[in-house]
Amino acid sequence: MIKRTIQLLTCAAIMVLTACSGGGNSQATTKQEPAITVTLPQFDADSAYNFVKAQVDFGPRVPNSDEHRRCGDYLVEKLKGYGANVVTQEAELKAYDGTKLQARNIIGEFQPENKKRIMLCAHWDSRPWADSDPDATKHRTPILGANDGASGVGVLLEVARLLSQSPTNVGIDIIFFDAEDYGTHNADDNPMRTTMDHSWALGSQYWSRRPHKRGYNARYGILLDLVGAPGSTFYQDGISVAYASNIVDKVWNMAHKIGHGSYFIKEKGGYVTDDHYYVNEFLGLPCIDIINYDEESENGFGIYHHTVKDDMEWIDRESLKAVGETVIAVIYNEK
Repeated sequence: MIKRTIQLLTCAAIMVLTACSGGGNSQATTKQEPAITVTLPQFDADSAYNFVKAQVDFGPRVPNSDEHRRCGDYLVEKLKGYGANVVTQEAELKAYDGTKLQARNIIGEFQPENKKRIMLCAHWDSRPWADSDPDATKHRTPILGANDGASGVGVLLEVARLLSQSPTNVGIDIIFFDAEDYGTHNADDNPMRTTMDHSWALGSQYWSRRPHKRGYNARYGILLDLVGAPGSTFYQDGISVAYASNIVDKVWNMAHKIGHGSYFIKEKGGYVTDDHYYVNEFLGLPCIDIINYDEESENGFGIYHHTVKDDMEWIDRESLKAVGETVIAVIYNEK
């Protein structure tokens, strides 16, 4: 969702990404709580990095393309290889411009018989056009989406690898949503720009209305988007706080306890309409978003966002590690 996340800015004034509330005490932003020792499987940042690269190596994963199909097949096989029960949810989704997208949500179930469940998710498609690129001649060029899409999937594939070796006390569902980034092009006239633009996150909209299992339920969900940039800072997005403040506290507190407080900022950011919004709104499953907010960039997502520069140069092992270790610490401490 990373790409379109930016576009959340279209959701009227409240959608504007803001600096953290409270005036910005920089010391409070970077202060970390003392680290604690938690017995966990070892998250391998090199492995996560390689999972990101494997996706990028397919090229832009735009729905209806061969690159998209081949990467989807790769994700299915990786999840199966790690022992997950894999469900593929195929659908023809209509994009805002009328294009019919052959989409595929990919679900990997770990311990499917366990009624106590946690849902982890990310989007696996990439933006079909670099409509924020400073070079106007690139505005119809598909992007690689290394950070905007592949980073979250890479972290979750490493989580899947660990789940295959060390089961958790609860069942885990890893969901890779499709067609998240096929939202409105900046140059196209779209009346939805003045309200909530639902042209994004088509795969999660579909799944949230038609889960892969009738009556699907989980304690909560965690969405990963734009989690690989160097020096990432994850503020608490307003939609996550509005729908699932207790889960936000759980995740951010754990990040601080294990020494990643410089990444997970305990301050509210803006409102980001991402896949988690539809999981909350349509399915009623409390779901939060871990997504980078870059105070130095004009759009809040980084200068590479929705440009041809969103490549492996913007993937940092330490950022992947901070997110991955936090997610691992949370799910392995569930009873």
